[in-house]
Amino acid sequence: MRLRADFWVSAYLRRCAHEGAAAVLRRRGAAEAGAIFVKIDRLDGAAALFGPAPQSEMMEANDRLFARLHAAEWIDPAEAELKLARQIKFDPDLWIVETEDRLGRSFLDLVV
Repeated sequence: MRLRADFWVSAYLRRCAHEGAAAVLRRRGAAEAGAIFVKIDRLDGAAALFGPAPQSEMMEANDRLFARLHAAEWIDPAEAELKLARQIKFDPDLWIVETEDRLGRSFLDLVV
């Protein structure tokens, strides 16, 4: 059984705080199974956006894996906001978490 989105987000926020990164919940989605998007802001004009990994990349049904939603390693924060706006139009029940970390750490399980 997959961990509910609200529990996962709560745990992620605590993990960020434990690691010394500021993270806030910007948008609350469906508690049970809403898609989760994480924006990482390095506070130097660079950002990254992560979303659910494609189903073909899932190893187990219980894993919550993420993929970078752009080709470049870092993008302009405004570009990340445009990508989020498109995602909201597609799925209004999504979650958005924003993390500010000068080192650019995501604390996510990523597909390679």
